[in-house]
Amino acid sequence: MAIDFTLTPEIEELRQRVRTFIEGTVAPAEPEVKALKGSDKKAYIAALIGLRKAARAEGLWLPHMDAKWGGMGLGHVELAMVQAEAAKNYYGPWVLNCQAPDEGNMHTLSHWATEEQADTYLRPLCEGRTTSCFAMTEPEVAGSDPTLIRTSAYQDGDEWVINGHKWFISNAHRASFAILIARTEDNPDEARAANTAFIIDIPSDGWNEVRQIETMHGSTGHSEIVIKDLRVHQRQMLGGRGQGHLLGQYRLGPARLAHCMRWIAQAETALDMMVARSLDRFSHGSLLAEKQGVQWMIADSTMELYQSKLMVLHAASKIDAGEDFKSEVSMAKHFVANALNRIIDRSIQVHGALGYSTDTPLAHMYQQARWARFADGADEVHQMRIAQRTIAAWKNHGSTRCATGDLPI
Repeated sequence: MAIDFTLTPEIEELRQRVRTFIEGTVAPAEPEVKALKGSDKKAYIAALIGLRKAARAEGLWLPHMDAKWGGMGLGHVELAMVQAEAAKNYYGPWVLNCQAPDEGNMHTLSHWATEEQADTYLRPLCEGRTTSCFAMTEPEVAGSDPTLIRTSAYQDGDEWVINGHKWFISNAHRASFAILIARTEDNPDEARAANTAFIIDIPSDGWNEVRQIETMHGSTGHSEIVIKDLRVHQRQMLGGRGQGHLLGQYRLGPARLAHCMRWIAQAETALDMMVARSLDRFSHGSLLAEKQGVQWMIADSTMELYQSKLMVLHAASKIDAGEDFKSEVSMAKHFVANALNRIIDRSIQVHGALGYSTDTPLAHMYQQARWARFADGADEVHQMRIAQRTIAAWKNHGSTRCATGDLPI
């Protein structure tokens, strides 16, 4: 088995182009863009669109989609490289049009949509003319168990009538359409066959946005939605009847890993800042970098970032190879989310009061990072699944080897 983590010269050149574009074009524009956000919304949108036009001109548009949709056609290993560079800036993934939740919805539509649905919803999404959301989570039931979904749909001729309650629907406030998961089967043969996916145009009669939920990092588009007698035509069904759970899991696997790719960028930024601060700050007779306690924080963060990168690359390689990747993505999602929180926390500690202030990006990064441990599956659910797969591996093979990456050691 060949183990080679080097990139081809063409992909290495692409990584350098992404890095140069983020550092040379996007990062310098960020202060002005953020200032416009609070003062002139029209100018703010125009500035962001200008950055997207620049990305297109550089050939850095839509890295995760095929050329058929105007994308770069990268595999998941190659995408990891792009995301890990782009997400070092807050606007980076959006500028390249590979941000959540649109990225995951693009993958979902490309696999499940009819030709008509793809032309209506996927193509404008890929072209950057629309935005989307994925409406699954509900306040009344555990979001980590989609079999409990209460939002229901019943058929009335050629239409489906939907009623229910959703919340923490990211990007719903700005979305042009939603992929909504609703219960359509009362007594399915299997609990996972109860739900169906529908594409919902926004706005639509019956789709009512109650509020943008205030979170630790502000009110940024995680909406609460009440759905009342919303009617959609049969042609708005995405995938087959009862395949909503299957569709959701298909979407979440690669989407979880894409989150990890972006989190690696944030963790690396925090580690870079930690080391830079330790070499700049003098206290009690020496630089912070010369103090053992600080060295341990740097060392622990370095090891965790190394582990994170290896886990993401291995999981991405399994996706690209068409192999079962559920276990590897689950382990990566849990580990990288926790490593991100720890590395940012240590960086804040080394920066002291400066790190706690908003004079550096660390405080905002920390607020965002806390979400990582329950988004797309809470830590404990992933741990449960990992344990179940490990136990099953022992029962089936008398060894836990295939549960730990099935690697050649």
